[in-house]
Amino acid sequence: MSPTPDAARDPITHAREVGSWLLDMDGVLVREEHPIEGADRFLRALTERETPFLVLTNNSIYTRRDLSARLRWNGLDVPEGRIWTSALATASFLHGQRPSGSAFVIGEVGLTTALHEIGYILSDRDPDYVVVGETRSYNFERLTRAVRLVADGARFIATNPDATGPSADGPLPATGAIAALISKATGRTPYFVGKPNPLMIRSALRELQAHSETTAMVGDRMDTDVVAGLEAGLHTVLVLSGVSDAGAADRFPYRPSRVVPSVADLADELTQP
Repeated sequence: MSPTPDAARDPITHAREVGSWLLDMDGVLVREEHPIEGADRFLRALTERETPFLVLTNNSIYTRRDLSARLRWNGLDVPEGRIWTSALATASFLHGQRPSGSAFVIGEVGLTTALHEIGYILSDRDPDYVVVGETRSYNFERLTRAVRLVADGARFIATNPDATGPSADGPLPATGAIAALISKATGRTPYFVGKPNPLMIRSALRELQAHSETTAMVGDRMDTDVVAGLEAGLHTVLVLSGVSDAGAADRFPYRPSRVVPSVADLADELTQP
């Protein structure tokens, strides 16, 4: 029996062999609001070579424009069109499932803007969905309303399953923690759109008009970035500039395609003669 195309293709071993890139943000390009050494060179090399890329984040708080500005303050030039968030992935998913629908939202401007842009109505009256994203301003009344709407039959969606998010002072409760409260009160489990769901990777590929066989996913977490890329059929690169150490790849039942210290190593590969 002849090999399948996937089995027959040679593995990607060098950054120059990658046709397009998906890059996690925290731990890959920045760490605690500071740029990671070599990130600027890597992004510049991709731009100069006209290699398509998207910066991915599970954070649904900010719009593309907000994140582009925040990265620029850190010396990293990422146009807003090169950013893909769990909020955008969630909006894309909902548009495909139920166009021109309605949602009750617990979240910030990144999520509400994404839903408005696909023509969704935000309402607490018999909405099609309850959508939960990361937020710093939820309150008891809105949580109670979400619980009652889900209990009454609204479909339950969350932008990502991350229970905590990073900050300079320590972990913060994130989307997964808020969703867990609603789940506990209703007995209903949300559908999580963001990483590690490969759906987010596939939506990014569509946005980029790229093919999985020639695309690499670069991340600092085995349990989100690498597994999502792996399940979407991408070449995966684990960097050790974020939460993972050198032994991380050996503690999971799956492995990344490559492990490198940081994107500086990938920049060197792209720029070497």
